[in-house]
Amino acid sequence: MIIDNLRNYKFYEFLPEDIFIGLDFLTKIDTNIELGVYEVNENVKAIISEYETMESFKHGYEAHRKVVDIQYPLIGRERVLWSHKKDLKLTQEYNTFKDVEYYGTTNIDVNRVDIGNGVFAIMFPSDAHGPQEYIDKPELIKKATIKINY
Repeated sequence: MIIDNLRNYKFYEFLPEDIFIGLDFLTKIDTNIELGVYEVNENVKAIISEYETMESFKHGYEAHRKVVDIQYPLIGRERVLWSHKKDLKLTQEYNTFKDVEYYGTTNIDVNRVDIGNGVFAIMFPSDAHGPQEYIDKPELIKKATIKINY
């Protein structure tokens, strides 16, 4: 996982080109962007969504095998739980169509990352993440999730 402020995105030019293209896209979108799916290129798409943050992500942790996620709230903030998926217990087998598998916690310490207000997170296939948690109280957020084919 990489966590940083979007103002530092040029530092990540060393990453695979499509990841950098996704970061660059985030720097150019406006908070008024319409909800929906935007094709950035053949390997990169942006999903713009809105939802209310909650006490805990109903699925526990999710992980993907075929995409790298860049998550960035455009409006509001959210807490994302994170762990390496090898440290968690698989609770729902891999769904090839949706490219997702779900995990539950074990006796490990939970890592928390707060994103929004300029802070983004990049999640790689080894990163299990539980998004959508509130920080202080539930709030409606508008979020860009960049999906990069891996």
